Amino acid sequence: MTTYRIERLNREFLRLIAELLAKEVKNDAAREAVLTSVDCSRDLSHAKIYYTLIDDAAKERTASALEIVKGRIRGRLGKEMHIRQIPELHFIYDESEKRARTMDALIDKVIGKRP
Repeated sequence: MTTYRIERLNREFLRLIAELLAKEVKNDAAREAVLTSVDCSRDLSHAKIYYTLIDDAAKERTASALEIVKGRIRGRLGKEMHIRQIPELHFIYDESEKRARTMDALIDKVIGKRP
């Protein structure tokens, strides 16, 4: 169960990380990531940043680029946010959109077979 404070921090991390990726990161592969959500642990030791891509073919390249720039992003977060501890960042590819498309296709298939 997340608290109101953690939810606010998640939204703020999402906003700041998206802004940093758009404006300060020079790596084009990392800039292709579209952030979907952030999930911080209660003690703020870890943060999972979920992202998706417009082109799934660049999945591996974007993942490695995000791993390269995550230290710089964490450092900038430390300067921007006024909290005691900045969490360790973990970028995770968000499969939910792909699963949603699969479920939509299955539902359409079932509905199409009914008279």
